[in-house]
Amino acid sequence: MRIGGLQKVTLIDYPGKIGATVFTQGCNFRCPYCHNPELVDAGLYGPPVPEAEVISFLEKRRGKLDAVTVTGGEPTLQQDLEGFVAALKAMGYFVKVDTNGSNPDLLARLITRGLVDYLAMDIKGPLKKYGAIASVAVDTSRVLRSIELIISSGVAHEFRTTIVRSQLTPRDLVSIARMIPQARLYVLQRFAPTKVLDDSFIAAASYSPQELSTIRKSLEKEPVPVIIR
Repeated sequence: MRIGGLQKVTLIDYPGKIGATVFTQGCNFRCPYCHNPELVDAGLYGPPVPEAEVISFLEKRRGKLDAVTVTGGEPTLQQDLEGFVAALKAMGYFVKVDTNGSNPDLLARLITRGLVDYLAMDIKGPLKKYGAIASVAVDTSRVLRSIELIISSGVAHEFRTTIVRSQLTPRDLVSIARMIPQARLYVLQRFAPTKVLDDSFIAAASYSPQELSTIRKSLEKEPVPVIIR
């Protein structure tokens, strides 16, 4: 595991639980508004945190922390992810994995082996816009397979979209909601331009709170609960 950071306590990453967050280095997407450029651009990587150090910390925090979220970057690029989350489960932790959905084969193994308790998948936009938003060629059939796996898995989950006004229209968000029927939750995430992968996006904007509220209301007739975060 190439671990780029460890947040030792968080109240927000795993819903309803006190946890820690492990950040992996490396991503196969290049979304310009990405707020973790130091985990995506190899030129910005810091020294990796030794996996043994992370495991040792979590071993000592058993009984005080409930859950561990593995995020990135894109965690499913890590060849050792299965073994790592298996170790977390063996310690009694609830495990949440954040993903862009580009590796459904690994997601299927995590689900089948019972190694994940919560899945959070980013949906970048309607399928026709995926390559433009991710700034790379994307096999959208794999994205769709990940969506289907997660919804049918029985594992607690959410789908989420970071909303940049220049990238997505309100109609695009309706299209996304229709891609995830019967999902447990769809989260509209406000874009906050603090640090970004592409410096030109530092001046980009999301929709206003009022506009996002209107968009959320327009999605109420779709078969998925929607919140703004």
